[in-house]
Amino acid sequence: MKKNQSSKFDWYHNQWGTPTQDDRLLFILLTVGTFQAGLSWKAAAGKLDVFLRNFHNMEIQKVAGMMPDDVEKIMQDPEMIRNPRKINATIQNAQAILAVQHEYGSFAEYMWDFVGGVPRLNVYEEAYEVLNVTPLSKHVAKDMKKHGFTFVGPVVTYMFMKASGMIQDEVLNRELK
Repeated sequence: MKKNQSSKFDWYHNQWGTPTQDDRLLFILLTVGTFQAGLSWKAAAGKLDVFLRNFHNMEIQKVAGMMPDDVEKIMQDPEMIRNPRKINATIQNAQAILAVQHEYGSFAEYMWDFVGGVPRLNVYEEAYEVLNVTPLSKHVAKDMKKHGFTFVGPVVTYMFMKASGMIQDEVLNRELK
């Protein structure tokens, strides 16, 4: 892979697992998770510049105010993952974040409350034991849906929580066989 091509994924790789309380960054990570559903992480994470361009630099208030004609415009971008359900989900999730901010003070406060304000560490002996769904991710996904979020099934929610540092998985035996 060319150097400039791999660097467009560096931001996601570098962010992965780093705790953040920044609502905009959390929105970006949630959006990557939304667009990643059914695709590889690279397909979504490599589109950060496209998301920023099409979703008002990921400014939550502006995205929440987007209208159907904005969705049509986004669908015309050849670099965009042109799934209207995911584009609409991003707008709906921005609206849900605004509601959560009003109720909880911030999106971060709402999300971090699920883990008691500190990253939850899961320790596994082997890599194959690492889960992609947990009772916690099922609970959080269900609660997020109650708050108006969409495209937040337990797998997407768990990956989002891991990307934002709320969940940290550690594998003790990393030997290659």
